[in-house]
Amino acid sequence: MFCRTTFRSSRSNNDNDSKGSAQTILVIIGAILLILSPLISNLIQLAVSRRREYLADATAVSFTRNPDGLISALKKISEDDSELDVASKSNAFMYIESPFKNKRQKDESGLFSTHPSVVERVAALEKLK
Repeated sequence: MFCRTTFRSSRSNNDNDSKGSAQTILVIIGAILLILSPLISNLIQLAVSRRREYLADATAVSFTRNPDGLISALKKISEDDSELDVASKSNAFMYIESPFKNKRQKDESGLFSTHPSVVERVAALEKLK
């Protein structure tokens, strides 16, 4: 949008210095947004994925009315140390827990993780009791 606006304005005959500096500022803002937008969209996608995990846990508790069962199941799933060969970043959101079994990710969920840690999920389920 910024590039097209600049291109159309530059074709007009009545350009002056203030208009040129405004166009330069718009081009710089457009370039910054062009660089940052993929990162921001990725962070939003990961945040939505983490929120969906919490929502799925709350829905499971409302269906079963047994948060202890879900807490026990989450703990059993998290104790499995085998890494899945078929898992990739593009389908990681479909697993109950993150399919990538590194120890750092098990203990804490970061800004770039698709799943909240089991500790955080269990704490959220404890609040539902």
